[in-house]
Amino acid sequence: MTTFGIEEEFFFLTPDRMLPADMAEDVYGRLSEDPTWAPLVHREFLASQIEHASAVFTDLGDAAEGLLGFRREIDADAGRHGVSVASIGTTPDAQAFPTIADVDRYHRVVRDMAGVIADHQMCGLHVHVGIPSREHGVAAMNAARPWLPLLTAMSGNSPLWRGHDTGYESWRTVQLRRWTTAGCPPRFADAADYDRRIHQLVGVGGVTDVALIAWNVRLSEHAPTIEFRMSDAQLTTDDTLLVTALCRALVLRAIDDVERDGLASAARVRPVRPVRPAGEPDLDVPPELLSAAMVHSAHTGLSDTAFDPVSGCLVPAVDLVRRLERHLAEPLERMGDREIVHELIDRLLRDGTGAARQVAAWRRNGIAGLRRLYASTITAPSITRSTAAVGGGRGPAPDVERLAGGIR
Repeated sequence: MTTFGIEEEFFFLTPDRMLPADMAEDVYGRLSEDPTWAPLVHREFLASQIEHASAVFTDLGDAAEGLLGFRREIDADAGRHGVSVASIGTTPDAQAFPTIADVDRYHRVVRDMAGVIADHQMCGLHVHVGIPSREHGVAAMNAARPWLPLLTAMSGNSPLWRGHDTGYESWRTVQLRRWTTAGCPPRFADAADYDRRIHQLVGVGGVTDVALIAWNVRLSEHAPTIEFRMSDAQLTTDDTLLVTALCRALVLRAIDDVERDGLASAARVRPVRPVRPAGEPDLDVPPELLSAAMVHSAHTGLSDTAFDPVSGCLVPAVDLVRRLERHLAEPLERMGDREIVHELIDRLLRDGTGAARQVAAWRRNGIAGLRRLYASTITAPSITRSTAAVGGGRGPAPDVERLAGGIR
């Protein structure tokens, strides 16, 4: 079974204005002394943030138990401190400049990036999927790249910023475009091409090391994984698991193609585009079109159209979600995820993205509506079921510490 790991980031928020509450160090201190959570909890860039870098899983049900276990811990901590906690891409309101966690590396990033940091108050969801080799990982990156706009549309959860509705479902996506390596990566010929090009970036535009390369999908430098980074932090565990299952299925389908056609043909960038089988995405989507498609998805989410990597045109987003589900039917079935993914997609299309739910709560009852939404979603039960109980995700697993992939 193909392994995966999940990094979820969370904000602590003042209950009156939903401003960042700088109490993460207290929570980190407690959890880092607990043998259950010490390998899994991490400081994040802001003093109001904490990260859960999960154990390594093969089953969505086991992952649900692990994620919910951590969410319950930090929800209890928030209650003890009289604040809210939420898994959201941006805070509804924000200070002029955030308090940075007291870590030397983070302070260096502030010096390098200067005024960009004023708006870098955001949480993401990062999904790691195990790969047989970096060559397979590059082939999977190339295959996943055309679908990144749709995955962004499905996972928008940052519509509010500095007390206003931005009109975007993922304002975090827009903010991240200020960074040197934001957005979709280029297509790479092979692992050697990837490694050569990422190391050329080091030292340029604030990229002090390869860990600061922040493309929406990249290879991990610490674990044998491909890492998806396009998603905002998700309101519920099930929202997170839907993104996770789709990312794993995209990688599995790419690996299947590699095994069938060979690594060279799967990764090679050709000067002349080959004839594609009917219904298959264009792996050579021009970077300018993919960039525009990302902004389009960040703006409209699933409420209108999304970029179709097969036709190269905009099509109804809901139809494209169903097409992606069909595209990934075989690997989803193989992993035992097809039924749960279908149910979670039904729920997403019925209830809307996290952004849509936040805006609805905001319009109904302002800050009080958001406070209730965050309280009801942070530990909302998952509809998944574990195939083998793992004690609520308590306890480290191999390489769990090395999954961390934020600003490190």
